[in-house]
Amino acid sequence: PRLLSQFFFADERVTRVVAEINGLDAELDPQQYLVLLNQLHLSQAHLLAILERIMEECIPTQRHSRDYLVKFPEELLVDNLGNHMLFAAECLLAGTFLEVEEADGAQLRPQARNLLCSLELVRTVLREQSLSQPGSYPEPVQAVLIQFDRLFAEFELSYVSSLVAVKSPEEIYRQQEIIVLFCETVERALRLGYLTQEMIDGYEPLLMFTIPRLAIISGLLIYPEGPLSLEQSPEQMSRVFSPFYNLLKKIRDLLQVLSAEELCLLERSLCTAE
Repeated sequence: PRLLSQFFFADERVTRVVAEINGLDAELDPQQYLVLLNQLHLSQAHLLAILERIMEECIPTQRHSRDYLVKFPEELLVDNLGNHMLFAAECLLAGTFLEVEEADGAQLRPQARNLLCSLELVRTVLREQSLSQPGSYPEPVQAVLIQFDRLFAEFELSYVSSLVAVKSPEEIYRQQEIIVLFCETVERALRLGYLTQEMIDGYEPLLMFTIPRLAIISGLLIYPEGPLSLEQSPEQMSRVFSPFYNLLKKIRDLLQVLSAEELCLLERSLCTAE
């Protein structure tokens, strides 16, 4: 059950597969090469998963910040992102630029080299520790883990930034404002009886349409200084709403001529219309 023991056997599997790949002529047996390559990816993913658990146990308060992940597109935030980063580093070090431009790859190569060297050091240190004292993490072990964690985070941010346009701090803040608007909209709708707690707890499908509709009214009338403020230019709004800037102005103008009773009737109808 000890993590260091698990790491030892996971590391043995990686070493064994690498040895088989190095002893195989890929041109003579391409099918077996692909099989071994898949085994390598799986064994490396398992090794990284155990290493992640070791770092959480050994250096939980000294982990490098991963706040930058909120800048990444959601489609990149997958379970195997770490293994993908390791594969990318190996390709860069071999001079292969699969996903990035050659100029970006040349800039990333030093980081990739440092990351892979750090990983080899971590593997060596943890193997030795697992054979001597598998239940403890002395200071030298902690030091190499802290360094690896930092290098991994720095490479991950640099590599992904070279692939896609990461969100700016301003865009992240605008998205947070939209989250607040939706929360306040739901709270107001519950208070006025437009929605019930049972509908929310039961994940009523209609809410997927109802809440955004109510949020537009709330953003234009109830909280006019929030993320739907039309006093700002379209460029200053979140990309969620900026394409509809002129339409939102027309909706606001129509809403402003409604009486309180008419507004209430409109909102109630938006909660039932499909």
